[in-house]
This record gives sequence, C-alpha cells and structure tokens, in this order.
Amino acid sequence: MMKALVIEKTDGKPGQVYYPLKQVDLPKPSIRPGEVLVKILAAALNHREVFIRQHLYPGINFETPLGADGVGIVVETSSPDLEHQWKGKKVILTPGRGWESSEDGPEGKYAIVGGTVGVSHGTLQEYVALPASELEEAPGHLSIPEAAAIPLAGLTAWRATFTKGKLRAGDNVLITGIGGGVALFALQFAVAAGATVFVTSGSEEKIARAKELGAADGVNYKKEDWSKQLKGLLPKNRP
Repeated sequence: MMKALVIEKTDGKPGQVYYPLKQVDLPKPSIRPGEVLVKILAAALNHREVFIRQHLYPGINFETPLGADGVGIVVETSSPDLEHQWKGKKVILTPGRGWESSEDGPEGKYAIVGGTVGVSHGTLQEYVALPASELEEAPGHLSIPEAAAIPLAGLTAWRATFTKGKLRAGDNVLITGIGGGVALFALQFAVAAGATVFVTSGSEEKIARAKELGAADGVNYKKEDWSKQLKGLLPKNRP
C-alpha cells in the first residue's frame, strides 16, 4: 500500500465550497508493458489545486490523487531495455496528456494529471506507474524541488505562447503581470523564438528583471498613463 492525498466531497456551490484534503491508503501501482514505476521524491503545488478544491476546475475526480508536478526516481521497469535506459534515474513526470498524435497538443483530448477525470494518478502519491514516454530525465543542475516546480508552469506557458498564440519570430508580444512562473516562462520562450517582448507589472524591480531576461521594455500598470506609455514603446514599423 502507499499513501496519497485526495479531496473529500462536501456540500457547497462552486467558488464557495472548499473541499478538505484527505490522506488515503491506495494499492501500490503495478506496471504494465512499456511502463515504469517512479517513487516520488518531490511534488509542487499550483493554483490549480486551489481551483480544484473550490470546484472551479472542470472534470474533478474525488478518487484520483492530486498534484500535476513531480520529480521521482525510477525504481522498477517492465523490460530490460527500459531498465537499462531508466532504472535509478531521477525523472520529471510530464503533467499533460494528449500530445501523442501532435506536438501542438490536440486541445480536444488534452488533460492535466492529478485530481481529474480520465487520468489515473497525481503526484501527491508515493508511487506512480506510467509509460516511459511520459517522463524526462531531471536536469542535473537543478535541485529535486526546483525541478519539480518546472513542468506545469512551463507547459502552460508553452501552450499559451505557441499552441494558442501561434507566436513567430518578429512578432510583438505583451506579457501582463510579469513575475509569476508562467509569465517568466512565456517571456523566455518568446525571446528565444525571436519575438520582441514587452511586459507590465506593478513592480519596477520585476520590470527590470524582465529586461535582464530579454524583454525589450515594460511599463508600470499602476501609473495612470501606462497604456499610452506602452503604445509609445512599440516599434513604429510594426505590421
């Protein structure tokens, strides 16, 4: 058996209810062909977990453990080839499902792991069995907790920037509220793709840091004429 965290259903309307957390004992997962067993070493929380507990997230499942972000170590494999490739390695678990047929991520089939219908696990459990294709080796220069905090924020930013925003080199991009994890990932993705990025924030320090990371410029939205300032920063020859 293993321990896991789920939410317990109570009466209440979406946005007013706050489902309590419940620790449960679940059977330790068994691996199938093509799968590996990962012992979770660290898991990260997102605001998504708050939305789930408030019933403001679609497709909530009260039996599936919570958590979309996690790093673990591969402790068991289903074949000699997978053992040679993965056994004993520290890995990041991919938080999204629905990318198998398209690198753009088919939106109709897209799902996030942890506490939702259609996905069998979350990262707030001691062990996870999953296909080897759903993990990546954890970056060696990051600590385990640092690596655990990357996946969902990075994936959310990627989808916003490329899957939904269709960003291309030369585009002008505005990222509002720079400073959060998703916004910072989006900034770095857009800069790397060759876009010109502008940011807004209520903090001059955050704007300065964004410029250090490659933003062309930024404005403080607490200033009354911030939109006029932003318009003045845009290239005159933009499409």
